[in-house]
Amino acid sequence: MDAIEFVNLYPAYLAQLGKMVKPEYQPIIRKMKKLDPHDVVKPEHYFNSEAEAVGVVYRLFLGN
Repeated sequence: MDAIEFVNLYPAYLAQLGKMVKPEYQPIIRKMKKLDPHDVVKPEHYFNSEAEAVGVVYRLFLGN
């Protein structure tokens, strides 16, 4: 998966994460929705799997 595909899938990954977390963590999800996914990964970044791409989103969540 390349960076462009990640950028396109970023909203879906956030939606998936939003369904799994408790309501008190929803403000973090809303904050993450304001992030430009182009700023999350560099254009030349390549993911070996979708799980790796999802992991980036989860690490962003845990870092907040």
